[in-house]
Amino acid sequence: MKKRRSKKLTKRFVGPYKVKGIVSSNTIELELPKSIRIYSVVNINRVQLYKPQIKRQKKIPPKLVIIKGEEEFEVEKILNKKMIRKKEKFLV
Repeated sequence: MKKRRSKKLTKRFVGPYKVKGIVSSNTIELELPKSIRIYSVVNINRVQLYKPQIKRQKKIPPKLVIIKGEEEFEVEKILNKKMIRKKEKFLV
């Protein structure tokens, strides 16, 4: 997880991750990727059962376009533009 300026804006839960095994009656070991730098043994109070999204709630991410070796999003239409703190913000 990346460091954020505000704890309020970070994700409450990350995952889903598989359970490797039960260490004791109140701790389990998770299968975590190496990019997440936390200890893999956690208390069961920190873990929630994964619930898949309902079909209507599923968000499809926009397609990525690769320009000059960098991934970017292709914008179909700009709906609105306004200045906030001397920076342009666009509604796409």
